[in-house]
Parts: sequence; structure tokens; C-alpha cells
Amino acid sequence: MCLKVTDHIYDGRMSTYRPVPLQFERHLPSEMVARVESYANAMQRRRTVRHFSPEPFPIEVVTHAIRAAASAPSGANQQPWTFVLVTDAELKQRLREAAEAEEKVSWERRMSEEWLEALEPLGLDWHKPHLTEAPAIIVVFAQAAGAVRPDGRRVKHYYVDESVGIAVGMLLSALHLAGLATLTHTPSPMGFIRELLGRPTNERPYVVIPVGYPMPDAMVPDITRKPLSEVLLQR
Repeated sequence: MCLKVTDHIYDGRMSTYRPVPLQFERHLPSEMVARVESYANAMQRRRTVRHFSPEPFPIEVVTHAIRAAASAPSGANQQPWTFVLVTDAELKQRLREAAEAEEKVSWERRMSEEWLEALEPLGLDWHKPHLTEAPAIIVVFAQAAGAVRPDGRRVKHYYVDESVGIAVGMLLSALHLAGLATLTHTPSPMGFIRELLGRPTNERPYVVIPVGYPMPDAMVPDITRKPLSEVLLQR
């Protein structure tokens, strides 16, 4: 058999690997530094917001941000994520009521004193008004497995948490650069979210992200980030 350059054989079977030319744009060194410095400076101003304005914004901002997030690298290119965009006021209210019920139990019974002490400087409690105040909520689901094969088995996904985590980071970055505020909310347990949003059992809630403009008088905790010298090691 005569193989093409793009053909590969593994363990006696033909590979489905079919490469295409890379589309890549190079920049001058000075432009590279300027671009990444501008990005880093912008991201240094990103803060988690808990006081959202009900003021509407173009929903296309969110859809484009999700499109960017969905371009994230993933294990075996399985793309194990689903993004559910919630704008319906009644559904947001149901999400808030269910989340607050779980959070109240956590704060009163489940969370250790050490955990509560760590959260104290952030001014948090079990109340979650951001779930109804923010104009939009993005609920990210992680897919433990994918489509069902003809033989009835589901396609296995690999490095699910790592893949979805990268996608969420890209999503938060895109929304911030677009001029919107966000919050990463992970009520525990989160099974009620899958039920409320009607997602299948192979998906589990990963994070809830309220999105919108911050209130004009929004306040944030007086906290700092570790300096670069503390997080960067060069060898």
C-alpha cells in the first residue's frame, strides 16, 4: 500500500489524523511586548463584582465571548463544555432561590471554621442577589462524556476539568476586555442547577457566572494580588 504524506498507521490501523496548514500571525518584537503588556494591565484591573446594575447591554457581547471560550484547547479536542445563557427573570429567580437554600445550609453547617475565616475578609455570606440583579447568567457545564456511539456507549472525554477551566478563564478575560463585570459562583452541591436547566446526566454544573455592568456605587474587598516576583520562577 502506498501511503500519502498525511497517512499514519498505529497498531495496524489507519489513523484519522489529517493535518492542515497552520494559520499564524507573527508580530514585531516591540509589538509583541506592547500587546501582552496592554493585556496584562487590563487584566490587573479585573475584579469579582457582587453588585450588578440591571442596565441592559448588547447580548452579542456574551455570545462572542462564549465563542472565544469555546476555542480553548481541550483534552483530545473533545471540547467537553456546554454554556447555558440565562436571561429569563423567572428562571434567574428560581436559580437564586435554590442556590441560596444550598448556600445557607453550607454556611450554617457544612463549612469549617477555617473556611469561614478565610472568606471573612471578602465580606461574603449565603445571600446571592447577583443571581437576579445581573442581566445575564452564564452557567458552564462540564461534559463527563460526549455523544452516544452506535453501540450504545458514550464517547469518553479526557482532562475535562482542566479543559473547562481553561475555557472559563478565556471567557472571563473576554467579558472583562469587553467592559463587563463578572462573578464566579460555585454553590455546593450544584446538582439542582442541572435539573433547573434541563441538562442531561452526562453534564455537571461547573460554574455560574453573572454578567453585567457593575452598580455605579459598587464596592469590592480591599485585597491585593501576589507580586510577580512571588509567582514567577526563572531557571
